[in-house]
Amino acid sequence: MLEQDIPIDIHTNKLYEWLLSRRHCSADWQKKAMIIREKINNAIQDMPNHAEITKLLSGTYINKFHCDRIVELLRETEADTKNMFGRYGSQRMKDWLEIISLYEQDGVYLSEAANQLIKNVKYEVPNFKKQIAKCNSLKEECDKKELDYNKHENTARHDLESFMKQLGVKSNNTRKMKKELINRLSQLPEVYDKITKEVKNLKKVIEYHSALLGHTNPNFDKNSSVPIIKYIIETGNTTTYQYLYGEKPKQIIEPKLLIEIDYGVSLEESGIEVECDIGGGDDKNTDSGVAEGKHALTLLDNPETRTEFINELLELESFVKMRLLEMQSESISMLVSNNQLQETTENVASMLDSIIVIKQLITDPSTTDLHNIKHSPRYVDKILLKLENKYNVVEKTIASREAVHERGLQAIEKDISKKYKGRPVNLMGGVATL
Repeated sequence: MLEQDIPIDIHTNKLYEWLLSRRHCSADWQKKAMIIREKINNAIQDMPNHAEITKLLSGTYINKFHCDRIVELLRETEADTKNMFGRYGSQRMKDWLEIISLYEQDGVYLSEAANQLIKNVKYEVPNFKKQIAKCNSLKEECDKKELDYNKHENTARHDLESFMKQLGVKSNNTRKMKKELINRLSQLPEVYDKITKEVKNLKKVIEYHSALLGHTNPNFDKNSSVPIIKYIIETGNTTTYQYLYGEKPKQIIEPKLLIEIDYGVSLEESGIEVECDIGGGDDKNTDSGVAEGKHALTLLDNPETRTEFINELLELESFVKMRLLEMQSESISMLVSNNQLQETTENVASMLDSIIVIKQLITDPSTTDLHNIKHSPRYVDKILLKLENKYNVVEKTIASREAVHERGLQAIEKDISKKYKGRPVNLMGGVATL
């Protein structure tokens, strides 16, 4: 291998010592550098009007390499001062050539460059890395928070839309919502009719329930078991008055809604009477044959009988589920020998399906909300407050996301402003418009 092909490895932090030990520079280079700096300060006082020269001189520190470039440019601007021997008569050129010569004596420029490089490696570069890491951390934090707020916003919007769909309202105006909710009360009779039709499918379930309990318990009273469901199967969803007294009322006076109205919108078109602060009325004596108050309500509409109906459904559901478990056990399935009680697993499973269908209809969130709205004066306000809270969650999430986004933009603008002597910086277009 040739000598010129052998690389010279120099540790950056030891560069100045290496140059000094090889006598490429002297230890007193700083004194000489001060003389050079003074000459540079004098030379820059008289310079031609040249864009690149102006740019070079605007730097915070002018080194030997800047001087080389300035001389190259002066060869163009001072070309008319060049004599026949190739020398320049311009004082500008003489000053800068002298500066370069002083730089090259005893390797002053090498010492200066080596010290500047070491300073950059030890201090400037780590500081820049620290600033970059800080900026990246802030950016990642803002991006993460913005992403989280986007997810929260989508979740909140989905929650709000699902709740509005459940209530069957579309408007985001409180007054209009209230009217929509009240108008939807007219759908309750249709729901009750559907439930009544489905309840008739429970006749076989009740027979099976009564037969099995009667077989296992001789003292079991069939008439006391699930009375409301039996009544609805036989008679339908009649008024509570008819259920209690066994005869149809001569007149039915349903209680009026207890929903306060604070806006001038007539609800007569909905077919629902609404009055402020009027109670449902006490149940009247049967002598007059007039069903008033809760007695005027149907069994599925009356809060008390509705609750009893649901409890009876749950009783039948528990019974059928337990029976299915027993039928899956050979040791227990043989305990019942009565032909009337023998049912296939498929038949019992079908009974359970019928019960679940009815339970889902009566406990459906939308149906439950409508029922509570009709019978609880304050329930509408609770619903509207809940909707308002969900709206506020969405708006708050949007505001938080925008605040985080703005924080990121301000950090960028502030950092750029530092580089331009504190001049205000405004990011426009692109990401700023998101």
